[in-house]
Amino acid sequence: MAKRESTFTNMVVTLLLVTGIAATTLGYVYDLTKGPIAAAKLKAQQEAIKKVLPEFDELGDSFKVPAEAGGDSLEFFPALKGGELVGTAIKTYTKKGFSGSISIMAGIDKSGNFSGYEVLDHAETPGLGSKMGVWFKNTEKPNQYIIGKNPKSSKFKVSKDGGDIDAITASTITSRAFLDALTRAYTSYEEKSDATSGVSGN
Repeated sequence: MAKRESTFTNMVVTLLLVTGIAATTLGYVYDLTKGPIAAAKLKAQQEAIKKVLPEFDELGDSFKVPAEAGGDSLEFFPALKGGELVGTAIKTYTKKGFSGSISIMAGIDKSGNFSGYEVLDHAETPGLGSKMGVWFKNTEKPNQYIIGKNPKSSKFKVSKDGGDIDAITASTITSRAFLDALTRAYTSYEEKSDATSGVSGN
């Protein structure tokens, strides 16, 4: 049998076939995994809400609040115990990380102080920026511990910038980004509280 001569047309047809098969396979895998991935993210979000807030019985209806300067909206999750508001979890973010976007679930108690936080998503450097998940919760290091504090009573900037918070060692950019996300959450929380007070006072 004679060997088939390779032509430009043959190569184009082969490439199209391979591309079509690859695209179909990727589409199938995406459809197969998007459900479990979405469920895993929702479960992680629910667990994060429990970790960042004081003890509560139920969550009220979540709602979104536009961030300042036209940024992405922040999602609020009010938590109730015995019908009383005990705190609010806020899904916040920053785009100033060393490797881009960072998503955080921050808890603010009824006194207006941060009650906890959980890092939901990031691409920061392992062993450096990734330490933000525990760095700012260290009770033995008061200058880096942010629980029980808020941007009104403390300067939520790294000490290198004249603030009150010690940055992660060798990860100043990530630390600035982390504090940016929490400040964004607090600012939106304050604006929402002021708006609610204004309505109730009419």
